[in-house]
Amino acid sequence: MLRVAILTISDAVSKGIRQDASGDAIERMVRESGAAIAERALVPDEREQIAARLRGWADAGTIDLVLTTGGTGLAPRDVTPEATRDVIEKEAPGIAEWMRMESARRNSHAVLSRAVAGSRRTTLMVNLPGSPKGVEEMLALVLPVLPHALEILQGRGQDHTPPAAGHDHEKRKHEERGHEREGPGHEDRGQGRHG
Repeated sequence: MLRVAILTISDAVSKGIRQDASGDAIERMVRESGAAIAERALVPDEREQIAARLRGWADAGTIDLVLTTGGTGLAPRDVTPEATRDVIEKEAPGIAEWMRMESARRNSHAVLSRAVAGSRRTTLMVNLPGSPKGVEEMLALVLPVLPHALEILQGRGQDHTPPAAGHDHEKRKHEERGHEREGPGHEDRGQGRHG
């Protein structure tokens, strides 16, 4: 079972001014997917505190996936991407690019997101938006591909070919073998019937 940690990054939530609705949304969706919530924490928008929490979870070796919410915009206190980059060893830009691209189809402001994704040791980390709606939309998009990403990261994945692509490839090989069995005279016989 996938072990997930949720980190809410927000000055307002950490001070009790606002409820952690985004963290609640992540927890609900993760549980619905069949994964387990192993850790959940809250920190203010402080780069060192964010990085320390991410590093601690990854280095403990007990967390597969860390999902953060908040602090990915352009506001002066938004430092989640910087803190994440302080910790990760490999960046996975395609995940964040895909989230931005899909979100921008509905809201052009999505291009202002600076969210990143990447790995440290065998833990994958993904920055999500700070709003509950944004969390729900982006997590619904990427959650289905994250187990495969973790299989590769943790050395458990053998086949990187998507099933549909693999099926088409096998179908083409089968058709090519059938054509070879028919031989070159097959087309000539067909032409002879019309001549």
